[in-house]
Amino acid sequence: MIDSIKRLYQKSKLKDSSFEFLFEIYSGDEVIVLDTETTGLNPKKDAIISIGAVRVKGNRVYLGNAFEEYLKPDTKISIESIKIHGIREIDLQNAKDAKDVIPKLLHFIGNRPIVGYYIDFDKKILSRYTKDLIGIELPNQTIELSQMYYKRYKKHSAYEFVDLKFDTIIEQLDLPKLGKHDALNDAIMSAMIYLKLKTIPEYKGAFS
Repeated sequence: MIDSIKRLYQKSKLKDSSFEFLFEIYSGDEVIVLDTETTGLNPKKDAIISIGAVRVKGNRVYLGNAFEEYLKPDTKISIESIKIHGIREIDLQNAKDAKDVIPKLLHFIGNRPIVGYYIDFDKKILSRYTKDLIGIELPNQTIELSQMYYKRYKKHSAYEFVDLKFDTIIEQLDLPKLGKHDALNDAIMSAMIYLKLKTIPEYKGAFS
């Protein structure tokens, strides 16, 4: 009930009626797996510099129409972030404006759930852009991969530490690690994690 009221309130703030599809209830078997690379780790201040996303339907990742775009940042890229994704300001000379990329992304996502690794960060920073462009925060349901993994990890004791690092999850699930660290590759690897975890019942999986 409360969620419905919140959605109605958000919808009333929409500045462009062509995006009303975002508020339609989704009942299919598709999700969008998404990742962003940013200038830093503060979703309230930092900027998106690249977005990668793929569509998953059933047990298949659709790579033929994957989404990948680079954006012009309106703030400096931190040295710490460059060490992670390797994207420098000089690499973004031909990047696009957010006003051209974000609407394309919204049409790619549609009203489907969004899956990702610490997806709350991606949703928060994307919502800054959507609020500026069309008046609303991103309304889509999210599915958090680290939470899925944690729920399916069989602890050997109540005090066992569960390593939720992305590379650890990839390794424990025996999935291939793509070489280049960028938004699209991370989205593809996240899609593989999602599909693998979907087949493991909650709290009953055992990883060696």
